[in-house]
Amino acid sequence: MMQELLQYFFSGITNGAIYAIIALGFSMLFNSTGLINFAQGEFVMLGALGLITCSRGLNLPLPVAFLVTVIGVSVVGLLLERLAIRSVRKPHPIVLVIITVGASILLKGMGMLEWGKDAYSAPPFSAHSSFELAGATLLPQTLWILASLLIIVVGLQFFYRKTMTGKAMQACAISKRAASLLGIPSERMVLLAFALSTAMGGIGGILIAPITMSSYDMGTMLGLKGFCAAMLGGLGSSWGSIAGGLLLGILEAFGVGFVSSSLKDAIAFILLLLILYVRPTGLFGAKAVQRF
Repeated sequence: MMQELLQYFFSGITNGAIYAIIALGFSMLFNSTGLINFAQGEFVMLGALGLITCSRGLNLPLPVAFLVTVIGVSVVGLLLERLAIRSVRKPHPIVLVIITVGASILLKGMGMLEWGKDAYSAPPFSAHSSFELAGATLLPQTLWILASLLIIVVGLQFFYRKTMTGKAMQACAISKRAASLLGIPSERMVLLAFALSTAMGGIGGILIAPITMSSYDMGTMLGLKGFCAAMLGGLGSSWGSIAGGLLLGILEAFGVGFVSSSLKDAIAFILLLLILYVRPTGLFGAKAVQRF
């Protein structure tokens, strides 16, 4: 029994860390612009398939493939902001959300044209064999995922607290008009927020590619689960995104193990409905957070 519990826990934190990284992308963009990007899942897809193309198709070393993929995904995010978001004359929140939904459909279609409908696998980050702990198996990729999440969290905290650019982004999140009066280029901060948030999606796709099959339509469910994790922890809260992602992943794993595998995708939305009913701002969200 203990072996099963530990195995489900390992599976849960693996998926939960991925959800947390995707949720961080949602929260980062919401903090800076007040926008929820429903195309975030497609950037996860681009990250996964981009890594496979760079590593298997172009035979690039893993670190180079990782960097090229993240930069490429960020460029797509920049194009989305410049061509679709900024060009809107009346940027009402509902209009912008609809644009991101349309961008999601467009990116999924482009992914199908580029990679087809087949599913692909990525090589593991390391050739180490699985670890045995109390009879449960721990994949080396899980350690890579958790280490990446830790690095991202530490990097974001340093960026927001110690750099002028990070503080400028926080100022724009509080009030764009006041930030502009202080000489902060708010449009550049929004552009940077899109680049960073889509990069988070790309990193999530890269990390999950070695442990699952990747296809053009993989981003839809991952994006929705990342959004559920962000809402569960508190949209706009970095620590809430991490807690929400890990909690969602663990509960999902235990639900599959002890209830039914058919409930795997439903668990995220059941949790979302419960948290919206009990605490609409999420576990760590501020009461002032606005919902669309």
